[in-house]
Amino acid sequence: MSVKQTLSRALEQGKGILRLAPAWVPREFCIPGRRLKLHPDDYYSFGANRGGIDERWFASTVKADNGPLTTPDEGLSYIVVKDGELVEKILFKDALEEAGADLAGPKMVEEHGGWPIFAKFFDNKGALPHHLHQMPEHAANVNAQTKPEAYYFPTQLNNYGADFPYTFFGLNPGTTKQQVIECLKNWHVGDNKITDLSKAHKLEPGTGWDVPPGVLHAPGSLLTYEPQWASDVFAMMQSLVGNVPVPRALLMKDVPADKQEDYDYLISMLDWELNLDPDFVKNRFMRPKPVRPVAEMEAEGYIDNWIAYRSKDFCAKELTVLPGRSVLIKDSAPYGFIMVQGHGTAGPCQIEAPTMIRFGQLTNDEFFVTEKAAKEGVKITNESETEPLVMLKHFGPGNPDLKVG
Repeated sequence: MSVKQTLSRALEQGKGILRLAPAWVPREFCIPGRRLKLHPDDYYSFGANRGGIDERWFASTVKADNGPLTTPDEGLSYIVVKDGELVEKILFKDALEEAGADLAGPKMVEEHGGWPIFAKFFDNKGALPHHLHQMPEHAANVNAQTKPEAYYFPTQLNNYGADFPYTFFGLNPGTTKQQVIECLKNWHVGDNKITDLSKAHKLEPGTGWDVPPGVLHAPGSLLTYEPQWASDVFAMMQSLVGNVPVPRALLMKDVPADKQEDYDYLISMLDWELNLDPDFVKNRFMRPKPVRPVAEMEAEGYIDNWIAYRSKDFCAKELTVLPGRSVLIKDSAPYGFIMVQGHGTAGPCQIEAPTMIRFGQLTNDEFFVTEKAAKEGVKITNESETEPLVMLKHFGPGNPDLKVG
């Protein structure tokens, strides 16, 4: 059956809500924190040589950039259509190419060519290296796009903090470019001590951070929900993490071949003003902000909070539907969502936060809501008498509902 036919059935079946299959991503340089709800036997399903699975990508049209062994559809989301025992899948990316305006809306397609963001869970036992994502001009030099991102630490998936629940952000005020250059030149001595030039912040479940491109950050060991631009560019700038060496190739992954010994170029990838911002916490930290007065929402059976709201490129919400309640939720923009607690329905779709997932298994926890369905409103019912139903929702750029920042 063609993409067009399968997509038509999916839209009809879900009344504009598309069911998505889990997209798992391994990282060779990471140790999984094991909070992704994967079966314990499945964290190395890509092979031990590929590293453990420590990420799950949502509503993704971008392929993971994991080197020459990357599988053809790694990181890409599939739309699922199920009739009885018959299951059909098409790439979300192909569906957008076929009928992008019907899914993401005409304005999004006109301005961005489709769905330009995705979200993910990343789940590491330890900290990641201090790194950055290239700004637009540097990403363009390797035929890629920039990567702004944001973090939120869902309480439901952070029953423990793992090895290092702190994140280094930016550089200490007064740090010089020469100091950073010396760290990069000292790559092969072991610890190049770049985090000596930075400050670690304790991570708090139920809060988040905004991380523009060009900002150094060493994500800590909480499971993190991350809405971001649809890109996988990065440059690692820390040579040793948890006594494990970081290959210099990860510094150079998205650096042009003729610039890999050019330290002025490497330093130019940093947004110097943002990295040295003395008000970094004030400008980048995010506590949830209610969409409406909380008492009004609770009276109607739900609580809706903005959890990512400082970036012009995307935003995100956490929606809680109270036990036994049904609500009609309207949004002015399309979105993907992932369930983190409870069970019930969204329109005609069964939704649930699973306890354990086998690699390759389908779930009922991830969906994409088309612009038309979002504007008309999605009726969400919490079928539990005791447990809240909680979902995280990721939106693209230009959401007209966003009034905070």
